[in-house]
Amino acid sequence: MSQIPQISVIIPAFNEEIHIGRAIRSVLGQTVDEKEFEVIVINDASTDRTAYAMELFSDQIVIIQNDKQLGLPGSLNKAIKKARGKYIVRVDADDYVQADYLYILRQFLEFNTDMDAVACDYFMIDSMENVLERKNCMTDPIGCGIMFRADHLIAIGLYDDEFHIHEDQDLRYRFEQKYTIHRVQLPLYRYRQHDGNMTKDQDKAGIFEAKLSDKHAL
Repeated sequence: MSQIPQISVIIPAFNEEIHIGRAIRSVLGQTVDEKEFEVIVINDASTDRTAYAMELFSDQIVIIQNDKQLGLPGSLNKAIKKARGKYIVRVDADDYVQADYLYILRQFLEFNTDMDAVACDYFMIDSMENVLERKNCMTDPIGCGIMFRADHLIAIGLYDDEFHIHEDQDLRYRFEQKYTIHRVQLPLYRYRQHDGNMTKDQDKAGIFEAKLSDKHAL
């Protein structure tokens, strides 16, 4: 019988054939023993060669292929429901992490059993992986780079699939109504800034910002 992993890493992907290999390799190269974590990669009906790029790692990861596009929150929820770990962390397909990323975040939660989730600082990088600036994960929050206790994440109802943009902000707001996210002041995550980032679509972003404000009376 296989060992149940402590950590489940969720990598959602849509048309990320160029970057997804980098993301997967960075997670597989963690200093944590490979038996202690699982990597779940979900392909949201990509139209490029993302599926092929994922299959190159098929003996090391769990692959979910959506027959039709569910959107980011729907894909994340589907993957989380398959997760077996007591800790859940998201790494986006165009990003990557340092080798001690999982070890440090897990150790924080293991030694601080009263704490609910932990986030790390991150470096903004460009398309060539040059560092643009360091970011504080609390003052400049992103949806990735946070390790949650799985039961807490499930308790708040996971992601709201009506939020195609700002799904991370909605989740974080609901999570912090009941629990606390703590900060590790180490830039363990690399967040890629490029022209394809959904958050650069200002018209759509504005619609979902208004929706977020209405939902939470911000």
